Amino acid sequence: MNDAVASRMIIIGGGPAGYTAALYGARARLEPICIEGYAAGGQIARSGQIDNFPGFPGGIAGADLGERIRTQAMDFGAVMRTEEVESVDLTGPTFRVATADHEYEAESVIVATGAQPRRLDMPSEDEYEGRGVCYCAICDGPFFAGQRVVVVGGGDAAVEEAIALSNIASSVVLVHRRREFRASATSLAALGSTAKIRVHTPAVVSEILGEELGVTGVRVRDLDTGTESVLPADGVFVAIGHDPANGLFTKWLDIDDYGYLRATAGSTATRIPGVFVAGDIADPRYRQAITASASGCAAAIDAERWLVGRRGAQAMAARGAMVDVDARNTGLGAEQLSTDEEKAAQASA
Repeated sequence: MNDAVASRMIIIGGGPAGYTAALYGARARLEPICIEGYAAGGQIARSGQIDNFPGFPGGIAGADLGERIRTQAMDFGAVMRTEEVESVDLTGPTFRVATADHEYEAESVIVATGAQPRRLDMPSEDEYEGRGVCYCAICDGPFFAGQRVVVVGGGDAAVEEAIALSNIASSVVLVHRRREFRASATSLAALGSTAKIRVHTPAVVSEILGEELGVTGVRVRDLDTGTESVLPADGVFVAIGHDPANGLFTKWLDIDDYGYLRATAGSTATRIPGVFVAGDIADPRYRQAITASASGCAAAIDAERWLVGRRGAQAMAARGAMVDVDARNTGLGAEQLSTDEEKAAQASA
């Protein structure tokens, strides 16, 4: 292990949140180091066409968008490290972050490790991801205008995705493994009043079917009878939850009931001064590239202001200590010494 690499700001995680935090940190001359991980770019790097990120008429590929933000941050001096963080020590006042090959020390840390959508864990899901298999109706729903879609899940997220897609797709089938849904009464009432949605329960998707151009349907198994049938579909939206990448931080930071890191109200700050959160790791609600970028910006600004305040407090403390030492050395009280300094300053003016 080499000697620790020191920085005023360490960002853990790439993607829109981490890269935007690095951009703002670099422009503030905080010399940020972004440890982006081996899955650099986050979820957005695996996305296809993105049409709802402002500033890109005609859309942009997710991987290209991530790379543009990353390059922009580096242009201002941010350092990117493609390593996986293995441990953190947030005891402070100096925070320590370790990878397999390096140790880092920083005055501030921004956690932007994201959250991963839960998967069905079947080979056909991997095969057709980006070619009909999706995890976000807001992001990808418009690509299926006038087409047939299947939504998998039974919570609020799945029901809300199905309702949103019903305004776009020609038909929506909601597949859930139980007869009862976990969604709220309000969501279920809206579901019941949406004629375009058909509910298929209790059933599971056993295979996603397709051809070279993409998804053509799903094979579902009825859990009561064990029989299988095929539902024609052009798209499959998996909405069975997300797993925040919180493993390194549960010892240090507050988390909610779903594993998302908690920030103080109206801020990206955590309960540990100098540690901030950004992006999907702290966002169970929106989970969009644009909101991740916005929170990365906010976290960098919060961190910069905290660092300025900390330096100011340290300077004042050092000034107070110097006055005490001078007072002891001269035999004058601190108040008298201050008065004498003011008189000297007036005389020199």
